[in-house]
Amino acid sequence: MNKFSNKIKSYFLDFVVFVLILGCSVITEAQESNTRLSVWNKIEPYFSPTEKFKNNFGDYRSPLKFYDERIVKNAEDWKERREEILKQWNVMMGEWPPLIKDQKVEFLETTHRENFTQHKIKFYWTPNEQTTGYLLIPDGKEKKPAVITVYYEPESAIGLGVENRDFAYQLAKRGFVCLSIGTTEATKAKTYSLYYPDIKSAKVEPLSMLGYAAANGWYLLANIPQVDSTRIGIVGHSFGGKWAMFASCLFDKFACAVWSDPGIVFDNTRENINYWEPWYLGYSPKPWRERGLITEQNPATGLYPKLITDGYDLHELHALMAPRPFLVSGGAEDTQSRWIPLNHSIAVNNLLGFENRVAMTNREKHSPNSESNEQIYLFFEFFLKYH
Repeated sequence: MNKFSNKIKSYFLDFVVFVLILGCSVITEAQESNTRLSVWNKIEPYFSPTEKFKNNFGDYRSPLKFYDERIVKNAEDWKERREEILKQWNVMMGEWPPLIKDQKVEFLETTHRENFTQHKIKFYWTPNEQTTGYLLIPDGKEKKPAVITVYYEPESAIGLGVENRDFAYQLAKRGFVCLSIGTTEATKAKTYSLYYPDIKSAKVEPLSMLGYAAANGWYLLANIPQVDSTRIGIVGHSFGGKWAMFASCLFDKFACAVWSDPGIVFDNTRENINYWEPWYLGYSPKPWRERGLITEQNPATGLYPKLITDGYDLHELHALMAPRPFLVSGGAEDTQSRWIPLNHSIAVNNLLGFENRVAMTNREKHSPNSESNEQIYLFFEFFLKYH
């Protein structure tokens, strides 16, 4: 009788433990659902164009029309059209070298900061060039979302540089693994970008090559045990915004992206939207043009003038994101009128059956601020943590 009674007690205790665990799981799921809804309520307004620009497609050539004028009618057509866009831009800008998928990372320094560990690392971001960056890993062994931050140098993103550029530091505190990279040496030399195989005879437009380097960073993060490789995003401001835009559009493994005031389309009247410069899409061997707006005395060189003449613009690259979500954190260069080119990406997502994939916020000045940064962090939390 005692043995039978003990078995009953044992089964009962096991049942109680199971119920408690199940209950905790249900509570956790409910809490996460409530958090997700709370975050969504905060960012939902960012996905709707103002009435002034709603359904306004401007003079931009529709991405839903093949180069031979055929119309994209369904998802299967879009798959073909997407491949056409990607192939055409890669032909024009130069094909990437093979991606470096098996990264060999050298750890230089390790420091624990608040609730994350910061590693200073070195790795190959091109076949013939290493870079030094920072890998920030929040405490805990569970799989985490991750974000790559890109800028003129990697220190600002970890909180040791320009104010309100500390994306990696703030995201790491929120539970994201972060990789901060930047073109430190090229920035000091005022060449800013990456030139492959070398600056004398680059075969790939430098801005595309920056995208390639970020793609190699994606593989670095994907190989980190604490990272969920299906939840890796990218963010950058200004120069970094252009970098993040090209990386995420040209490399479809990025789950989502934020582009902070890069100037998301060509604009020859804005000095900061300077895709014509030789370190972006206007590469030519030195001597280079004088930096600044295009004039008769100081013309654009390289690929850029051909892109303009042939009617290409960056909204075609934006469309490659579909159905992956992206946020334009707009400032002085990306005002509300940028909804006009963004409407083309909305149309592609609509064709594919997706809503709320294209977002924009706006501030008055070019520089990010605490409000615009909070919007960025909420975007990443929703799409990489709770989506």
